[in-house]
Amino acid sequence: MFGVNLKREIDQIAKDKGIDGDEIIGALEEAMKQAARKRHGQDKEIEARFNDELGEIELFEFREVVERITDPETQVAIEVAHRDYDPDAEVGDEIGVKMDTSDFGRILAQTAKQVIIQRIRDAERDQTFDEYSDRSGEVVNGIVRRFEKGAIIVDLGRAEAILPAKEQVPRESYRPGDRIRAYVIDVTKATRGPQIILSRACLEMLTKLFEQEVPEMYEKIVTIESASREPGGRSKIAVSSRDGDVDPVGACVGMKGSRVQAVVQELRGERIDIVPWSPDPARYVCSALSPAQVSKVIIDEETKSMDVIVPDDQLSLAIGRRGQNVRLAVQLTNWKIDIKSESKMKEIAEWLSRAVSVVEGCGDPEADLLLQQGVTSLEDLADCQIELLTSLPGIDDDGASQIRDRARELAVEKIEHEEKLRVEAAASGEVAEAGEASNPAAEAGERPADME
Repeated sequence: MFGVNLKREIDQIAKDKGIDGDEIIGALEEAMKQAARKRHGQDKEIEARFNDELGEIELFEFREVVERITDPETQVAIEVAHRDYDPDAEVGDEIGVKMDTSDFGRILAQTAKQVIIQRIRDAERDQTFDEYSDRSGEVVNGIVRRFEKGAIIVDLGRAEAILPAKEQVPRESYRPGDRIRAYVIDVTKATRGPQIILSRACLEMLTKLFEQEVPEMYEKIVTIESASREPGGRSKIAVSSRDGDVDPVGACVGMKGSRVQAVVQELRGERIDIVPWSPDPARYVCSALSPAQVSKVIIDEETKSMDVIVPDDQLSLAIGRRGQNVRLAVQLTNWKIDIKSESKMKEIAEWLSRAVSVVEGCGDPEADLLLQQGVTSLEDLADCQIELLTSLPGIDDDGASQIRDRARELAVEKIEHEEKLRVEAAASGEVAEAGEASNPAAEAGERPADME
């Protein structure tokens, strides 16, 4: 049936669509078998085979070889089997008898057409999936087509992708027909074809844009060691170079800022800080807090936290608007950062000095040593190990206990003092509360530590 036309059609489709011809033939054979069973009965044992020489699919119904026929539908006489099918056939064998398909050839032709169309669709979906699964992790270009429940449907040419609402950058807006670039975060198979998920808010979008703009990154000379981002607002990247003659920051900035400006433009004005990565945690954190200047850093390796002291006029710059600068620095370095002003540290040193002065001969020098050891509050002093205090000159176990007790008393006194300031400030009609003015950096340092 179908003759040479079917063979030519299969060959042409296989060539045009890049589909394996054997796959089409296999699907056709199965479809023909199911169609024949539907017409003649599901209990029929039928087989479909593609005859390459004739270029047609033949249907065979298996019948049992018997001496005497009792059921013409399922049996064939042995004489007929020897004459027409197999001279060596024996009673009890199963013989494939070619079926007459002239009475339902049109049904089979329609089935063949449907099968071929479906295989083309399936093959195109598989090809699209293979193409874009290989591009997962890349930045692609597309055109905004429509909007569905907050998501943006993007035409990539051979396929459509989706930019979910959670992967969009706040304050960015698009209209149908706009060109858009986005990062492919995932490609999955679905019944209607491959599901391509895009993102413009992910961290990888930022790093991939730099890799495209900076040739030294493509050549593996400059590397992005870490990055942090608040989409649409501000980002930070830490870069290093394996060539001492190549400045990693300068390579990313480009001549007159051309490279970084290309990324900023693509991200629609998102502010980007590029800082040098360093294996020295203190230096790395100081760079991460750029553009603020740092006076001193107190490191606690055990808790992986730092107290960063900055000049009073640099405090708001170090913290950033709503704590953004220090929050991004925490994400970039993976260190907990608590920013304090120099005047605040001076105040803390005075309180610590008062606490250690219960031991005769102790005062400011010992308070400075405690600060260097990471004791940056009266609460820290009240809870610190006896061994830490006895390591200081002139302090024994008894003196250490006295210092801790005195620290607890002063902590209460300090709280009462700050409460008094708040009451006075409220009475005078000041907008800022005294508690916030006394330590604006402490809270900002705690927020990013929680990794919002």
